Amino acid sequence: MTNMGKIKILLIDDDQTLLIFLEKFFREEGYEVFSADRGRAALKIFYEQQPDLVILDLMMPGMDGWEVCARIRELAETPIILLSAKSGEAEKLRGFRLGVDDYVTKPFSMAELAARAQAVLHRAKPSGEAQEVNVGSLKIDLKKKEVELEGKSVELTPTEYRLLVTLAQRAGETIARKELHETVWGEYSSSRRTALRRYIWLLRQKIEKEPSSPEFLITVRGFGYRLERG
Repeated sequence: MTNMGKIKILLIDDDQTLLIFLEKFFREEGYEVFSADRGRAALKIFYEQQPDLVILDLMMPGMDGWEVCARIRELAETPIILLSAKSGEAEKLRGFRLGVDDYVTKPFSMAELAARAQAVLHRAKPSGEAQEVNVGSLKIDLKKKEVELEGKSVELTPTEYRLLVTLAQRAGETIARKELHETVWGEYSSSRRTALRRYIWLLRQKIEKEPSSPEFLITVRGFGYRLERG
């Protein structure tokens, strides 16, 4: 958010006419709007302005929307809505696997896009629930998205963070692999077992004293994983 409380939207599309209409529409809706017609320029604006929502066209010259989306997802969980003239299931599944929040097919109405943007922003808005999770010596600040273990900062990727939060919010409870995967990656991901196992391993390297003999992040064979309360 800006100091004025406006929500920031970054619009990315190489169609200059559409971009102008989108800019005008969202500004009139009360948003602070930034725009770019190329991928690299868009990433620069993203890093500088840290928008609350990205609306991203897939088909652009040079760095296309897929690559822009992947770059954003490497570092942030900012909500992303993809725009595309392609309505095939394969395209949509690819988008959801990359972690996008919605997929809008061209042509679309401004009212529809605005409604989808509001829905995505609402889902991303922090709830009135507790903003901190504590499990033993582990402390997670949900608002700042910061993690500390025994008073020391733990650097996590967005995916590692989502996985840890999911486990920590239900500490002491064994969570099934399928449920963990769908919560962290979404129901459309096709790499369930390998991805989850790998990220459990990565988390253990950062939160366990002896990652090869975990005492904190426990495997429950044949079912899933549990974060001990400590």
